[in-house]
Amino acid sequence: MSGAAAERFAPRMARLREAMAAGGCDAFLADHAELIAWISGYTVSETLYRAVIVPMEGEPCFVLRSIDAGPCRSGVWFDEVATFDDHEDPQGAVANALAARGLAGARIGVDPVSYGHTVATAQRLGELLPDARFVPLPGLSDRLRACKFADEIDAIAAAAAIADRCMLGLEDHVPPGRTVREVAAAAAAAQLWLGADDGGPGPILVSGGHGTGGHVDFLHGSGLDRTLMPGDIVHVELTPRVGNYGARLMRPVFVGDPPAGARETFQQLAELQDRQIAAMRPGAKARDVDALLRTAVLDAGLRADYGNVTGYAMGLYARTPRPSDFSQSFHPGADFPLEPGQVFHMYASARGVAVSETVLVTDAEPRRLTVCPRRPMEG
Repeated sequence: MSGAAAERFAPRMARLREAMAAGGCDAFLADHAELIAWISGYTVSETLYRAVIVPMEGEPCFVLRSIDAGPCRSGVWFDEVATFDDHEDPQGAVANALAARGLAGARIGVDPVSYGHTVATAQRLGELLPDARFVPLPGLSDRLRACKFADEIDAIAAAAAIADRCMLGLEDHVPPGRTVREVAAAAAAAQLWLGADDGGPGPILVSGGHGTGGHVDFLHGSGLDRTLMPGDIVHVELTPRVGNYGARLMRPVFVGDPPAGARETFQQLAELQDRQIAAMRPGAKARDVDALLRTAVLDAGLRADYGNVTGYAMGLYARTPRPSDFSQSFHPGADFPLEPGQVFHMYASARGVAVSETVLVTDAEPRRLTVCPRRPMEG
């Protein structure tokens, strides 16, 4: 990468090294998928273990399969890339890279909450580097990325614009007789044409209407081959990513006349969520913001219970088993304060309809990055 790219990553490295210094670490071993992408500019699957070594001084070193070396060197902003062949021991390659940099007996920070840092990996590294001290820094991989830099917000905003245009493009194109699969395919194609990284549209399914009683709150995709009928509610959640940064947007699409009360339910949810979003200011506690929606929905009788969160962190999505980031989420026990630069997917659902937005916390008013009209879409 260019010198400009190195400058772009410098604030991220400074934030990481500040945390390393606070933990008394000589180096940090990043194996959390999103953190790897955040500090290096390159993401890769964990077909075999891979990691980035970050010393307190000097350039990082990416350790990964030799077959991935070319794309990695093109993607990262630094020069150090160490490789291993597929028949070799990945943890052994990481241990060798640490030793080659004089870190075999160092204090090495690790995040035990990282999906990449399994018990087997921790044990193997301990065996290979008996003189090293591994310093646990639980959750650091997510905390470092909680407040976004300007370039990250720009990428999320670009993804949000794609979600807005795609959602509006679905309106008037979800008639009776079409299958849910056809709706999902149209959304996927539209997102690709509009510039998204891939065509994954997110969950699209019939959440209420014909044959359901209109009270279905399961919002994860299923039933792609169902044929839409008048009175159905198609739940659409769009999840486009630009440069691996994602935004999310939910709206119901009414196929013909919706079930009785569906429009009123949407309006109630939108008004309650408007109050919740307005409270998303620096210093506000997440549990208090959550209560503004959760308590009101229950008091209004829109739901009998509320077991899910009302919002969660948005940002970088690398190749990880985690499709949603709950490292910071809104629920009754969430005591973290909101800070400028945080981005969240805030969502509300009841009786087969849902509404959601991607929201940025700023120094002043909260800012909706998704700006699609807050109304049901008409199929």
